[in-house]
Amino acid sequence: MQRFLIHYIRTPFLLVALIAFMLAACGDGTTSNSSQSAPVTVRLAYFTGIHHIAAHIGLARKTYEQALAPNKLETTVFNVGVDEINAMAAKSIDIGFIGSGPPVNGYVKSKGSLLRVVAGAANGGQLFVVQPTINGPQDLHGKKIADPGTGGTQDVSLRYYLKKHGLAPTDKGGDVQIVPGQNADSVSLFRQKQIDGAWIPEPFATRMVLEGKGKILIDERNEWPGGKFPTTVIVVRSAFLQEHSDIVKAFLKAEVETVQFINKDLAVAKNLDNEYLASLPGAKKLSQEILDKAFSSIEVTYDPQAQAFFTAADHQYELGFLGTTKPDLQKIFDLGPLNSVLSEKGLPKVAAS
Repeated sequence: MQRFLIHYIRTPFLLVALIAFMLAACGDGTTSNSSQSAPVTVRLAYFTGIHHIAAHIGLARKTYEQALAPNKLETTVFNVGVDEINAMAAKSIDIGFIGSGPPVNGYVKSKGSLLRVVAGAANGGQLFVVQPTINGPQDLHGKKIADPGTGGTQDVSLRYYLKKHGLAPTDKGGDVQIVPGQNADSVSLFRQKQIDGAWIPEPFATRMVLEGKGKILIDERNEWPGGKFPTTVIVVRSAFLQEHSDIVKAFLKAEVETVQFINKDLAVAKNLDNEYLASLPGAKKLSQEILDKAFSSIEVTYDPQAQAFFTAADHQYELGFLGTTKPDLQKIFDLGPLNSVLSEKGLPKVAAS
């Protein structure tokens, strides 16, 4: 083979160039990955609800930024998970903190190709807050109830609660009007008594109680076995995971360390979270009372609570969000990178079932 090449390539420069190319191609026999190629831009999504505290703290302390270097990190804030999933489908988001509902929709609509759930981030932290005159589901007839948006995690919870109690929203022939909107706007509408309640995440739920003199009708933890259900998970665009598995693992290592930091000293983490959120456009610091009450219903964890996740998906199916045939979701989780990180740290692995 070498004789053949030398016979036909008579220009010394070309011969040298070819040999250099062949040596570079051989390398050490490994395939290329993002750590060996040019830096990439990682597009990260999150919400301002404090059940996304792992995102806030990781960004405030630059844990994610440092873990991903020399790659660049860009962030986008969303209010409703459906918009985040649409952005991921448009390839403008690579990694996202999000509720459990929208990823299932995105997975089903893309026939399993769009995304994978790679970790958890938080349990709990969403409540059904109502005006003082409402004492139970029997008082919800004709009422206006807000949530962040149709198909979102809180929307599924609200609709399932209504169905369980023989009620239905107006878009399904019932008399309970569901009002989608920005969480901060729902707090204002509640104070003005323009809505009768909201199924809403923290700290907005606590603000409705303290600022709007509302009352907690349902703490959603009480609707789940053991009080655990995933209000925030981490999803990755499938193509990004395949192309940059090393970046995803580095991100998850930073997430595990962020969760450990939060749980080691929650008081410090709460205040840091408050400062970070106040730095965002149009935001302001929460009072210590709101902060303390809001965090009392949240557990920060990297475990995605797969069993409860699948139960929530069953609720979506029963509500008609996932088509007429119950979807197979067994491949929606890819916990390999997370469990690799946990093993390296000597921590117990998490399960996908």
